[in-house]
Amino acid sequence: METSDLLKTFTSAVERRDGKAFASLFTEDGVYHDVFYGAFKGREKIAEMIDDWFHRTARDFRWEMFRPVSDGTMLYAYYTFSYVSTLPEAKGKRVGFDGVSIMRLKDGKIAEYREVANAAIGLLDIGFAPERVAKILGKEAEQIRARPEWARHAS
Repeated sequence: METSDLLKTFTSAVERRDGKAFASLFTEDGVYHDVFYGAFKGREKIAEMIDDWFHRTARDFRWEMFRPVSDGTMLYAYYTFSYVSTLPEAKGKRVGFDGVSIMRLKDGKIAEYREVANAAIGLLDIGFAPERVAKILGKEAEQIRARPEWARHAS
């Protein structure tokens, strides 16, 4: 699948709450590492993430990808992402994030998805207390520092 088609299918499946279409973009044992919810492995769990987890406390998703770069095995794209939060603190407000999607590809499918996200602005938009924002960002920092790429920086 052409890169622009893959990204459009990816984002529109999230916006439509179509977990099955979204999961079909992944290999059978593909993994989606979500900044907030953690890792989802396999198409069934990835579809569940979209249909149940993403839409549990949010609606009216908008996701756009820009300036993709790929060598056929890795795909990077800058994104903007927003939704209307249904959490009580948000009071129905649209909140947004931006970041970079990082996809490892295998045979034209996504084998692994992770991202570097600027989550703090969205968390503040929701209206979370500073302590809650700090807790979420602390958890994200732990996940980032646990990656093999960070081994040299640990000491």
